[in-house]
Amino acid sequence: MKLDRPRRARQLGSEQVVQLIADYQSGATVYELGDRFGIERRTVSNILHRHGVPMRRRGLSEDQIDKAVQLYNQGWSLARISARMDVDKWTVRQRLFERGVEIRDPQGRPRPRAGEAR
Repeated sequence: MKLDRPRRARQLGSEQVVQLIADYQSGATVYELGDRFGIERRTVSNILHRHGVPMRRRGLSEDQIDKAVQLYNQGWSLARISARMDVDKWTVRQRLFERGVEIRDPQGRPRPRAGEAR
C-alpha cells in the first residue's frame, strides 16, 4: 500500500496575488477566488490579511436572515439559500437555528428531536 505524501499548498506568484487582491476589492468572494486560483478559501483570506486588505463584513444582515427564514420555510435548501446569499451553508444553518427554525434532514424531512425514535 502506497502512502500519499502530504501535498504542498499551491503558491501564487506576485502577479497572481495582485490580481487576487484586485478581484476581491472589486467584489469577488473568498470562495470565488479560491475556485478561480485553485486554492483554499482560507488561503485567500490569509493572503488578504497578510497584505492588509480590509475584509468585508461576513455573515448575514437581519434582513437577509429574515429572507433566509422565508425561503427555507418555502422549501428552499440550505445550499440553495447560501448560493443566493453568497455565504457558506453552515452560516445559513446557524442563523436559522438561532431563529428557532426546525432544520430538515437532507431529504427534506423534519429531524427527530433528541430522544425520539426515527
